[in-house]
Amino acid sequence: MEWLFAPFEVSFVQRALWGGVLVSLICALAGTWVVLRGMAFLGDAMSHGMLPGVALASLAGGNLLVGAALSAGVMALGVTALGPSRRFSQDTAIGLLFVGMLATGVIIVSHSQSFAVDLTGFLFGDVLAVRERDLAQLAGALAVAAAVSLLGYRAFVALSFDTRTAHTLGLRPRLAHGALLGLLTLAIVASFHVVGTLLVFGLLIAPPAAAMFWASRIPLIMFGAALLGCLATGTGLLVSWHWGTAAGATIAAVAVALFFVSALAARVRERLIRSSTEEGIAY
Repeated sequence: MEWLFAPFEVSFVQRALWGGVLVSLICALAGTWVVLRGMAFLGDAMSHGMLPGVALASLAGGNLLVGAALSAGVMALGVTALGPSRRFSQDTAIGLLFVGMLATGVIIVSHSQSFAVDLTGFLFGDVLAVRERDLAQLAGALAVAAAVSLLGYRAFVALSFDTRTAHTLGLRPRLAHGALLGLLTLAIVASFHVVGTLLVFGLLIAPPAAAMFWASRIPLIMFGAALLGCLATGTGLLVSWHWGTAAGATIAAVAVALFFVSALAARVRERLIRSSTEEGIAY
């Protein structure tokens, strides 16, 4: 069993594990609402829309998290301001903002001599470089995400299933939508420096989507997503250690693989139940 535990005896792998676990918990809270509301494209767009802020912060020698937060905030405000229109769907506005922000970021980064390194770090992160300070920031982000999810639970539930019901109950759906965008922004900004913007989408979407095959209640979906995210983190780090693959990409790949395994297992379960039901009727 040495192959199983030996990697986690190394200090930087231990920090990577804790960092991945914290990211998984944050993404489970935010990602569940993203999946329920069908906001996957928005999550992807916002994760890439942070590039201008990160690029400017990098060139100015500032804090990358602050730059990412400001850029994601601009993206969220733009999505809220454009909103649904009679002339075009919200997806159109999100797509235009996505392309515009990403293009602006690439233009800014292209002026840096370390263009390839900066862009690679932004896209793929470096989970093995997580520091104690990063863990503290992730723990703080998790506390905020948990508080927002708890305080906004009723409004988020109503918003996810029927906006008119949210209006009727006086839950202020526009404010709830803004809070939900804030929660999504927090998850993406807190996680991008660990697994990168290109890969945070995997942890944000795959575990909640996989958990939905086995749970119907929202708290159970969040719990299942957290477990699957933690499993993906541990398994990804283990595979990365023994096979020499990129740690962040491996974690995201395992998370997506778990989704397909869950989908296949759910399909097999449905067929078994249907078969046993048909046999019972025959008798």
